[in-house]
Amino acid sequence: MKKDILFYEYSDKMLSQLKKGAFLTVKSGDKINTMTIAWGNIGIIWNKPIFTVEVRYSRHTYDLLENSNEFTVSVPLKNDLTQALGICGTESGRDIDKFIKCNITPEKGKVVSTPIVGECELHYECKIVYKQAMEPATLSKEIKEKYYPNNNFHVLYYGEIVASYVKED
Repeated sequence: MKKDILFYEYSDKMLSQLKKGAFLTVKSGDKINTMTIAWGNIGIIWNKPIFTVEVRYSRHTYDLLENSNEFTVSVPLKNDLTQALGICGTESGRDIDKFIKCNITPEKGKVVSTPIVGECELHYECKIVYKQAMEPATLSKEIKEKYYPNNNFHVLYYGEIVASYVKED
């Protein structure tokens, strides 16, 4: 059973887990991929609830997001998905089907066509309303040196949260 929530009801739990990892899933045509994210923001922009995710140009997910207008974020709250998060954060969907390798389930969401990760409890379904490439010249030297030594920058995707819910047993 899926219980609808206001997007901010679980924001503390989501942000706490995000540091350990959550799943960003995207679908473009018949291609589906999920990757681990550990960075993101949730809040209000343009009077809309927004989940912002960052994806590097080098990632397979970037290619899919550029051809999609939506994504989902699935957050494990109780289930230990550490191993799956590790694989989805280090292996490419270009080379493997992460759902099969990690034994996780792409499950139909409520609003968008991109699936959620069925083993997670907390879900955000988002429609992309804005995207922006990072401007390297505006980064502080410290951040650029620490996070971008190879100039592998991120694109920021702002997703309007069109559904947020917790799966209950």
